[in-house]
Amino acid sequence: MKHYKAINYWVLGGFAGEKTAFAAIDDTKSMGLDGIELTFDGCIKTDITEQACREIADYAKSQSIGLRSMATGTYWGLSLGSPDSVERNKAIEFTHKYLQAAHWLGVENILVVPGAVQVAWDPSRPVVPYQDVWDNSTESLKLLLPLAENFKVNICIENVWNKFLLSPVEMKCYIDQFKSDFIGSYFDVGNVLPNGFPEHWIAILGRRIKAVHFKNFRGQDCGGGLHGFGDDLTDGEVNFKQVIAELDKTGFKGPITAEMIPFCRLPDMVLPDMELARNTARKLKEIA
Repeated sequence: MKHYKAINYWVLGGFAGEKTAFAAIDDTKSMGLDGIELTFDGCIKTDITEQACREIADYAKSQSIGLRSMATGTYWGLSLGSPDSVERNKAIEFTHKYLQAAHWLGVENILVVPGAVQVAWDPSRPVVPYQDVWDNSTESLKLLLPLAENFKVNICIENVWNKFLLSPVEMKCYIDQFKSDFIGSYFDVGNVLPNGFPEHWIAILGRRIKAVHFKNFRGQDCGGGLHGFGDDLTDGEVNFKQVIAELDKTGFKGPITAEMIPFCRLPDMVLPDMELARNTARKLKEIA
């Protein structure tokens, strides 16, 4: 099965979003990929207009580059699951803008982190009881769901290192409570490796998976830290052959996006890195 292959903007344009969406689209075309995952509150600003979005979408179409998913890092500091109602309402407002921009761009899937029990790399963020994150984020997403359904944009919950939704069964139950096809999983194959195997998650989540991130991870001893995320897509513990086979069993036709943030290089990590982007694109095409 031929898979749609994309690359995340961060490796091309960095976290600040200084490279334009148009330039990133050109980069993606030069690498022979099917699409790019633009970043909201990055290269796509939160105050972007409909006209600006339409111009980006039209340009991508003219270059035969897809815009099927969008990501953001904003939820680490602005949580839909926060116990603080002011913060929670700001996160809801942010997600409203995120969904609106996705609709204008013609994006099918937005990556959403629903909340965090702990943001381990940011001591300024509070530790929040698991049940509170579940309850608060559920209520927030219920408020946003009608908008997602109206725009026909999928809210895709990513499995990340937030000490929340730590197993495929938890993720399945969390998604199923909404009883909507417009809330699903943004499945990251590298993020599960400290406590599981991506192919096992795929078998359980099945058609709930709307979009997939490819990266790799190598743990140490009984776990691992951020340095386990390497700068070579093919070097690590992900068995991509099994991952692809399980995705194919589910009938997955969504975007597969390489997200390369080489934490192995910390404290000297620098993005954008076009050499890393080109190497990643080449290896992604070999894998998928």
